[in-house]
Amino acid sequence: HVLKCCQKVLAWVPVAFIALVVAWSYYAYVVELCVFTISSTAEKAVYLVVFHLSFFMFVWSYWKTIFTSPASPSNEFCLSKADKEQYEKEERPESQQEILRRAAKDLPIYTTTASRAIRYCDRCQLIKPDRCHHCSACDICVLKMDHHCPWVNNCVGFSNYKFFLLFLMYSLLYCLFVAATVLQYFIKFWT
Repeated sequence: HVLKCCQKVLAWVPVAFIALVVAWSYYAYVVELCVFTISSTAEKAVYLVVFHLSFFMFVWSYWKTIFTSPASPSNEFCLSKADKEQYEKEERPESQQEILRRAAKDLPIYTTTASRAIRYCDRCQLIKPDRCHHCSACDICVLKMDHHCPWVNNCVGFSNYKFFLLFLMYSLLYCLFVAATVLQYFIKFWT
């Protein structure tokens, strides 16, 4: 129990690191560059407006990626109590597969294992829909699971994939904007 608790706390370390880097970049750009370094009011105003727009979109998409729960299969993919008891009592894999086939006959499942078996998650005790995988870090089955991202401490799946892609795009735009506007002052500083 203590080990699991420590793992949950340590999983937030990369997120805290990103938050500190973003806070430092905000201070460096707004205070050090725009307030103390740039003398032109018009340039300052344009830089601050564009910076805050890109910063807000970056932070918003990061926040949504972290706190939007990845979708899990609905209750219709869970075995009934009777089927679950029968499945757990059965020792032969062929009989277990027959129970799963019977339970999954009305479910939208097209993907099976290489041996044409119905995919079943023993941890979550449910029939896995297509592109559903069990995440060992989150300990849940995730629909359309892409990967578990330690930088957001969350799985990227069906319900937060859009936010993850937006986060990547806005972080690229944020970094490119900061690099492009800081370059001339960086060169002046070192020459």
